[in-house]
Amino acid sequence: MAENKRDYYEVLGITKGASEDEIKRAYRKLAMKYHPDHNPGDKEAETKFKEINEAYAILSDKEKKEKYDQFGHAAFEQGGGGGYGGFGGFSGGDFDFGDIFSSFFGGSGFGTSSGRGRASAAIDGDDILVRLTVDFEEAVFGCKKEISFARIEGCPDCDTTGAAKGTKPETCSACGGRGNITVTQNTMFGRMQTQQPCQACRGTGKIIKTPCKNCNGKGFIKINKKLEVSIPAGIDNGQRIVLRGQGSAGRNGGMSGDLVIDMRVRPHSLFEREGNNLSCEVPISFAEAALGAEIDVPVLGGKSEKFTIPEGTQSGARFTLRNKGIADVNTKRRGDLIITVTVETPKNLTGEQKKLLSAFADSLGESNSGKKQSFFKKLFGK
Repeated sequence: MAENKRDYYEVLGITKGASEDEIKRAYRKLAMKYHPDHNPGDKEAETKFKEINEAYAILSDKEKKEKYDQFGHAAFEQGGGGGYGGFGGFSGGDFDFGDIFSSFFGGSGFGTSSGRGRASAAIDGDDILVRLTVDFEEAVFGCKKEISFARIEGCPDCDTTGAAKGTKPETCSACGGRGNITVTQNTMFGRMQTQQPCQACRGTGKIIKTPCKNCNGKGFIKINKKLEVSIPAGIDNGQRIVLRGQGSAGRNGGMSGDLVIDMRVRPHSLFEREGNNLSCEVPISFAEAALGAEIDVPVLGGKSEKFTIPEGTQSGARFTLRNKGIADVNTKRRGDLIITVTVETPKNLTGEQKKLLSAFADSLGESNSGKKQSFFKKLFGK
């Protein structure tokens, strides 16, 4: 058989000079990966799990490790040079891999029967996600909205026991109320124990002979709930509001989940948001751009403010109105309003208007077209 076995150091992925801690770390990593509870029905994983346990059983024992380093696998065969009868000195014995696992994982599962049963473990309730869409100005100034959602609550008829009024759940005799049972398997390495949910009570630890009609014995029901929520001023698209404890109820003393509101904000017809700043385009006439003017600038809330643009303003020029943006949802510090002016070129001119405009252009000459002159100078070098 020795020639068919892989080297124990190779099995654990370590070198022959590995320290005790290195051996333990390698074993722990592989044991978690190939444990049957993590790979149900996987025969290859089961084989590897047995192989790494066999390797660890030898290499973790100082005396057996010395024999293995000296004689190899032959040290643990019947009549081998190691002087140990049978496999590794524990052939035919009750070698419980749960003892190994409990030293690593605190006895919770993995072949031990210690620890709190799954039936009594506190389970927190699920969070609930609700998407809410509001108008742009509702997000900027804040508002109140009513939302509807479904959540799990404890059944009021049975007080979450699942048993009909006048009755009580009985402790499961198969698992003793723990919700899980210990399954022992005899393997070539000895006896191995694992924890599995109790089939008799489906892991609850209780047997309900007369179920509550309101919840069908589950102890919890789904209800549709309406709730008015306050949307804070300054909320932005994609931000979330979390209402603690408004999610589904927990079990066995677990905390209720949260209600999470995922905000979506409809776009505005004039404004765009950039953080807490607002931006918009404001059209002005050719005359206003050339002569300067006091123009109306829109602000949120359906209002406008007067703003003076200087003469000679070019199309695309940007101006900033301080503290006319959006108040930050947390600090309340207000952003700015940034306007971009666009100069409208007059269309559908009358004959008289064209003559006047032509005379105006002639009066300007080339001296008032600095950008134009610079452009052609770069193009032609003149």
